[in-house]
Amino acid sequence: MEVTVIGRKVTVTDALNDYAVEKIGNAMKVLSIDIPKAEVVLRVEKNRAVPCICEVTIRPKGHTIHVEEHEEDMYAAIDVAAAKVLRQLRKYKTRVIDRKTRNGEKTVDASPIPVSEGELDLDGLMSELSDDEVVRVKEIEFAPMTEEEAMIQIDLLGHDFLVYTDRDTNEVNVMYRRTEG
Repeated sequence: MEVTVIGRKVTVTDALNDYAVEKIGNAMKVLSIDIPKAEVVLRVEKNRAVPCICEVTIRPKGHTIHVEEHEEDMYAAIDVAAAKVLRQLRKYKTRVIDRKTRNGEKTVDASPIPVSEGELDLDGLMSELSDDEVVRVKEIEFAPMTEEEAMIQIDLLGHDFLVYTDRDTNEVNVMYRRTEG
């Protein structure tokens, strides 16, 4: 397993790098899940009450686990993020891996859905948005999944919504978490 530590607006010292690799690596070793790579991004923001941020992104087969923690000290941010990663991995193992082995299901191949050139006119869309400023563009792998798998994914990511393709109907669906749960 490889843990990559990246610093944004902060210099990653050897001690900080070793600490992050040890904490995040131990969180993954405890549950004995085979995950080849994890990415840790350490940031410092000047104009925040809690300036030190630790982001951890792990991509097990067909899923993404993302944790972001804000603390006053970088080491404390890494500690809290490692604890959250451990909880998310435990949730991933109990809900996804163990359920598949109990039901005898095969794992889903998370290959992206091919899009032909004529279907997506990105230049046309960008020209329509010329008055507005695009702040962030995010590309994701788009794997077909069931409604239950989408619920698991939305919990693992910690997001409020998820866009996915239904495996049975092949339609694009949006799942979102309402404020009352």
